[in-house]
Amino acid sequence: MKTLTKKKKELVKDLDPVKMMRDIRDKLALEIIGMTHEQEKKYLKQLLANS
Repeated sequence: MKTLTKKKKELVKDLDPVKMMRDIRDKLALEIIGMTHEQEKKYLKQLLANS
């Protein structure tokens, strides 16, 4: 079994997936606020195509 280096342990310890997901969701919500459903779909398709 592989062991993590000290630097990798610190990165894993600092990783908070719940906070990360909430931040992403909140940012996205601010970007699409006021859009119609069709506009949201178009925006999200474009966003996914560019990533």
